[in-house]
Amino acid sequence: MLCFHGYGESAESFAFLEDPLGREFTILAMDMPFHGGTEWREGLFFDPADLPGLIERMLAAESFADQRWWLLGYSMGGRVVLSLLEKVPQKIEKGILLAPDGLTMNRWYWLATQTRWGNRLFRLAMSKPRLFLFTLKMADRLRLVNRSIYKFTINYIDHAQEREDLYKRWTTMRGFRPDLRVLQSVVREHEVPLRLFYGRYDRIIRPEIGERFSREARPWCKLAMLNCGHQLLQPRNLDELIGLMME
Repeated sequence: MLCFHGYGESAESFAFLEDPLGREFTILAMDMPFHGGTEWREGLFFDPADLPGLIERMLAAESFADQRWWLLGYSMGGRVVLSLLEKVPQKIEKGILLAPDGLTMNRWYWLATQTRWGNRLFRLAMSKPRLFLFTLKMADRLRLVNRSIYKFTINYIDHAQEREDLYKRWTTMRGFRPDLRVLQSVVREHEVPLRLFYGRYDRIIRPEIGERFSREARPWCKLAMLNCGHQLLQPRNLDELIGLMME
């Protein structure tokens, strides 16, 4: 089982899965660029086309070559899983997505990472955040931005290092943009079981996004709701998650 963590987290986020799943799987989790212990020296772009080869080399080193994969992605890691599903569906036994990013693209993220001038403004805002913070607070007061997104953003730009990390992480991961029509076709054609899990009270990545996608990828794509917010990957959800994952 290959695991991909959320923004600002690391491979350690999956450590609590080792005891309940260790008999069924070898769990391999990796730190994304500018996360955890990864020392990223490849510039500010991680090419999604390079990831399958990296995984193959990692698995060969662990004596797991030529085996199919279970994929587990949480939040930002969901985009990574979707990209792998799009590129190497024949390698995938099952995909599990917890509150996944990637099934839609927030307009602010698109502006900051997919356009040259938007990325320059993003760089400027992170290095000189006073105007950006003022604009964000005004947008919140005028209800032009989702309140949960506002709180999430404020949490990650309070300090200079957090702003630098945000710029590097978003910019480096900008190539992970799954094509939803291709994904839906791939899931059906290759008959890859895909399980989507959402928090009923999630205001960061809303469940209805997954509901729209799953309808187009039936019967191979199924969705389940948990009574929590965005933080699905928690020990308190362990029994319910594992029960649904293994169905």
